[in-house]
Amino acid sequence: MDTRTTRADGTDGGPRRPTFPEAIVPLVIVVASLGVGSGLLGLAPHGPLLWSIAFAGLFAHYRLGYDWDGLYDAAEGGLRMGMQAILILFVIYGLIATWTSAGTIPGLMYYGLGLLSPQVFLPVTALLAAIVAFAIGSSWTTVGTLGVAFIGIGSGLGVSAPMTAGAIVSGAYAGDKQSPLSDTTNLAAAVTNTDLYDHINAMRLGTAVALGLSVVGYAVLGAFVVSGSGGDTAAITGPLASTYALGPLVFLPLVVTFGLAIRGYPALPALVAGVFAGAGTTVLAQGRSFTAAWDAFLNGTAPETGSELVNGLLTTGGLAGSGWTIAVVVAALALGGLLEGTDVLAVVADRLADVVWSRNSLVVGTGAAALLTNAFTAQQYMSIVVPGVSLRELYDEYGLDSRDLSRAVEAAGTPTGPLFPWHAGAVFMAASLGFESSWAFVPFYFFGPLSVLALVGMALAGRATTPTEAPAGAAPADD
Repeated sequence: MDTRTTRADGTDGGPRRPTFPEAIVPLVIVVASLGVGSGLLGLAPHGPLLWSIAFAGLFAHYRLGYDWDGLYDAAEGGLRMGMQAILILFVIYGLIATWTSAGTIPGLMYYGLGLLSPQVFLPVTALLAAIVAFAIGSSWTTVGTLGVAFIGIGSGLGVSAPMTAGAIVSGAYAGDKQSPLSDTTNLAAAVTNTDLYDHINAMRLGTAVALGLSVVGYAVLGAFVVSGSGGDTAAITGPLASTYALGPLVFLPLVVTFGLAIRGYPALPALVAGVFAGAGTTVLAQGRSFTAAWDAFLNGTAPETGSELVNGLLTTGGLAGSGWTIAVVVAALALGGLLEGTDVLAVVADRLADVVWSRNSLVVGTGAAALLTNAFTAQQYMSIVVPGVSLRELYDEYGLDSRDLSRAVEAAGTPTGPLFPWHAGAVFMAASLGFESSWAFVPFYFFGPLSVLALVGMALAGRATTPTEAPAGAAPADD
């Protein structure tokens, strides 16, 4: 329940909306806390996020007049919006473990090493990840399943893990952004009152440009940076074949999960089905007991293949190993809820209306608002909802079609999460692919920045606006 009120007379009758300078203060503290704590001191993001939450809460209480119950409600609102992400995190940690114990991920690694060469591996990885994410509508599922296997394949081919991760995440977000099954794609269309397929069609050019340039970049890396030796593939395939039964049955969990997703089932039920399929395949294909299969789901896997490299690639934490990641996500969502629930983000978005001067500058400003909201709330849903709802009337005033707004918020919101290490998507991607922070692979994550640059380029070229018949009194069109 929203407990906010606005004091028009400046009295102490209840919480009030912050002024623009006041709204900037907690945002500056967030940047300083994360920059100093994580960037300078090398701390995990948990502490800096707690510093930011404490300051935002105290500032809202003593400066803006919010009572503690109102602040609790605001933080809870952020957690509610991100609850699906939290549940998916829980499930997918267990899914990775069960797919490893079942032989699914080892099987993908084994056969992938025989099909791909080092030079084509990165662009092919990006394209395959895009196809799978488009088919199932989930970048997270793509990264947490196929992405884990591709990290192993890349290792066997002599491709650095950060490069592989960049290609995986680029393709996953590109496919997710264009999929009619994607939750963010549907959300962007819904909050801007845009037809779903009009929204998808409006994004097509920018997505194609960003993904195309990304694939070219990965092809260049493959041709000039990746070693041509291919690594010692036998050092991986030998231990895999001697440790796991790698027949067709091991791919049953993949068929079940992706089959349900393609048929339109939401991500969470499809992933849960994948966990059960993984546990069942562990029993049927690998001959392990029912108890051992579900112990892997909870506590992860620690295979003894005779190869330290392979053991490291296939060691997983299971459900119990998700605590570090979940704690970061919960803290980040609570902070985002406080900033949104106390109108800090809305005030900043409103100020945007005062500084735009044309249709094209409005599109660029919308992208900036989505990007900043993503950074401060640490979740892609808020990066779509806050500017999408706040700027709808402004787009009407400028005589622009709603698809221009929906394209802008998703182009700069959905794929930019991995750029911020405290972001829910960044934390998940890094943890799933075996990194402490997304900063390890951000230099090779081409699609996110290119998606934003494509939006800006389209705006500057006049290709990001679709003028409608402007109502009386509307702002003038661009020259």
